[in-house]
Parts: sequence; C-alpha cells; structure tokens
Amino acid sequence: MHTDAEQMLAQFLDQLTVEQRASEHTVKSYRRDIKQLSRYCKDKLIDQWNKVQQSDIRSHIASRHRQGIGSKSLQRELSAIRSFYNYLLKKHLADINPAQHIKAPKQARKLPKTLDVDQVNGLLEAGADSILEIRDLAMFELFYSSGLRLSELSALNLADLDLPDRSLLVRAGKGGKSRVLPIGSKAVKAIENWLSHRLSIVTATESALFISTRGTRLGQRSIELRLEQWCKKKGIVEHIHPHMLRHSFASHLLESSQDLRAVQELLGHSNISTTQIYTHLDFQHLAEIYDKAHPRAKKKLE
Repeated sequence: MHTDAEQMLAQFLDQLTVEQRASEHTVKSYRRDIKQLSRYCKDKLIDQWNKVQQSDIRSHIASRHRQGIGSKSLQRELSAIRSFYNYLLKKHLADINPAQHIKAPKQARKLPKTLDVDQVNGLLEAGADSILEIRDLAMFELFYSSGLRLSELSALNLADLDLPDRSLLVRAGKGGKSRVLPIGSKAVKAIENWLSHRLSIVTATESALFISTRGTRLGQRSIELRLEQWCKKKGIVEHIHPHMLRHSFASHLLESSQDLRAVQELLGHSNISTTQIYTHLDFQHLAEIYDKAHPRAKKKLE
C-alpha cells in the first residue's frame, strides 16, 4: 500500500485507542485484520484504500476461507474492515464502504460443553486442604454461582463485593458494560472463608479479591492452571476450564427458570441470540430424556 494509506490506518488505530478507548487487545486485532486486507491489496496492485471495491472484499474473504479461517474469525475481520472504512468515510477519504454488505460464510454453531449438576457438585465439594485451595474453591464457586467470565473474575476487587447483600459488581464486562450479579449462599460462605486467610498474604496496596502467594492479583492464566491442578488432584478425569462453569451456570439456570431474558442479563450478553444457544442445550437434554423414557422411543419396532 502507498505511504498515505499506511498513515490512514495508523491514524484510525490511534483514534480507536484515544477517542473510543478500545482495549489493547481490540486494537491489536483490528491492526492484524486490516493488515490481512493490506496484503491482499498488495498482491492485486491496489495502492489506495479508496480503490478497494466490494468484489475485492468478497474475493479477499473467500481466499481467507479457503485458507481454513473459520466463520467467526472472518466475521471479526469484516467488522474491523467496516469500522475502518466508516472512519475513512467520515474523514472524506473514501466514497464507499466496500465491506458494508459482505457476509462471512456461515458455520454450524457449536454447542458449549457443560457439566451436569452432579459433576458440578463433585467438583465443588471435593474439599480444600490449604490456603491456596480455599482461595481456589472460592473462585470456582463464584464462577458457577454468578456465571462470570474468566477476565471478569480476575478483575474483581474487594470493593466490588457486597456480601451482606449477596451481590457483586462487574465493573467492565465485555464491551465495557457493567452489571450487578447475585452471589449464591455457597459462594458467599467460600468467599468469607477465603477472606479470613487473604489478609495473611496480601500486600498493603493490592485491591484484588483473588491474589497469588506474592500478594498480587491472580492472572487469568494462573486461574486456568489452578482449575486444571484442582481437577487433577481431586481425581476428576474430565478436562474442565473456567468457561465450562459459566456455561453450566447458564444452562442449569435456564433449564430451571425458562427465563431467557433474565439469563441474558446475568451473562452480560448484548444480543439475546447469543443466549439462545443454551435453549438448544436444554432441548438436547429433553431429547435424551425422551429417548430413554418414551414407550415409542425405547426400542425399535420390528
């Protein structure tokens, strides 16, 4: 691409950071996705962004799909390209948004893997043998009790908890949105137990709810590893990751309440279609019960 084109991209990314306060992760993703388009343009001898046509975007996405890039990733790339061209249009540096009506190839939606209630109970009632395991149990109880994302749990501060009210505040969920969530009685008890030990290892200035042995905030990767270690030590063969506890929270709550909107709000989903995937899990469960229990489904007719 021409030097001017490279400068336009740099200015767009600066605007994302300064004006829109996008996260570092988002800016990196946008840069990577638009650089993919830039490589396509270079191969096609296109040296300016305003020379890119709809057919070029369609051809670029088709090429990426042939390389094995999944539908979700392609949707993200198209979103980045659309945002970039919307910026160029506002600056009068482009006449059209060539990605506006281009759609990524559809992909079959994978159902999230969940644990059943007995599996969750087995995981959370395995018993804690040390201060670190007391902390870990509080984390795992909170994952399942409130349906938190891994990033949300890691970011929790002590001030975000209101244990008398049995609630917590997620200050910056996905998309920068905050929400208040209930905490179940088992999780409250586990957290209170952890807080009685937290004082012995916390540094003077650390505000994080969950901390390492160094007294500082526990990172996301460390939380994942602690769950792996917990399962291994407790003899749980199945590979369980933090998001499985969030999925299980959603599935079990929806199965009991049948209130899709409430589950959407608790999970912090901006679009209800994201939450609807759990209705498929619920139907799958009902279908299994049907196959086992219905007289006409038990055995094949001869």
